[in-house]
Amino acid sequence: MNDLAPLLTPEGRALLDAVRGTAPADELAVATRLRRDHPAELVSAALGQARLRQRAEAKFGAEDARRMFFTPNGVEQSTRASVAAYRAERMKSLGVTSVADLCCGIGGDAIALARAGIRVLAVDRDAPTAAAARANAEALGLAGLIDVREADVTEVDTAGFDAVFVDPARRGGRGRIFDPEAYSPPLSWAIGAALAAPHAALKIAPGVPHEAIPAEAEAEWISDGGDVKEAVLWFGTEPGAVRATLLPGPRTLLGTGLPNPQVRPVGRYLYEPDGAVVRAHLVADVAAALDGGLIDGTIAYVTADTLRPTPYATAYEITDRLPFNVKKLKALLREREVGILTVKKRGSAVEPEELRRKVLPRPQGSRAVTVFLTRVAGAPAMLIGGPATA
Repeated sequence: MNDLAPLLTPEGRALLDAVRGTAPADELAVATRLRRDHPAELVSAALGQARLRQRAEAKFGAEDARRMFFTPNGVEQSTRASVAAYRAERMKSLGVTSVADLCCGIGGDAIALARAGIRVLAVDRDAPTAAAARANAEALGLAGLIDVREADVTEVDTAGFDAVFVDPARRGGRGRIFDPEAYSPPLSWAIGAALAAPHAALKIAPGVPHEAIPAEAEAEWISDGGDVKEAVLWFGTEPGAVRATLLPGPRTLLGTGLPNPQVRPVGRYLYEPDGAVVRAHLVADVAAALDGGLIDGTIAYVTADTLRPTPYATAYEITDRLPFNVKKLKALLREREVGILTVKKRGSAVEPEELRRKVLPRPQGSRAVTVFLTRVAGAPAMLIGGPATA
């Protein structure tokens, strides 16, 4: 059922409460029992919504997800609550009191903005999606701050709002869309809407080419728990600035325009920069803070001789540096009685899981080891070690 209206009735809400937490293996039995007293279509809709709510807990947390309403695309494409909350707080710090949220989806960003005390016009052209956004605003007690409108965002007048937020659709019938001009609406339209507002934020794919970023924008890459979640183009802030923001925190690294670091021999420590730092092309700033260099001119691993704590990279102590050789690695792991093997890679075509099966088919002991499959000065290499400790 694409129509949420039946689920918003007292009967529908009672069914949602009844099926909450239903395990996939129990769905048939639960559906059979409930269909004795309720329409089959409504029971199916309630079970489908329960599954979506369970999936959404990872993004929204259990407390909110269990009260919210979702569409399949809405769960997949909505902003993680921690990221939306960070962006809303940044909007608030800019003095923004009202936002036109264009392509609002099921309302994840609108909810965060409203919780920051910001008035929101949330717009989406898809009727079921707009209905979910409206239901979510009501379910979370935010209807007084969120006005949901079903409309084409290109036809909405945003004059009078302090800021515009645009989250263009980046998926089509064939999956992810990588060409910004193939977004819906196109990035060029979103940029035009942003330039017409006092402040604006455009959510884009983290892999956007840096050359596609307009000179008027500040570019920010955001990771949460080490996973890169999105890139944002900010307008009305610091044109030309580039930053990487890590959540929780937030911790923000502002680029200083440093040239690429020098390549140097592998030292005692290897630093793996956070993905947001890599995407933002700020590895040079991390390397400078660590007094380090790159192991290869094309690989975002920093090496140094001293251990310096940094929130922007994870440090490993390297014990062995070897040319890539499966037999040698297998023998080394057996000799050192390794039982837990973590395989990481940058610049290698080898699949970590495949290598793990080959070199450690069964535990040889209790030791834990990390192997980096990479290139050192252009040659395939294995760097062996483990997390550094002070």
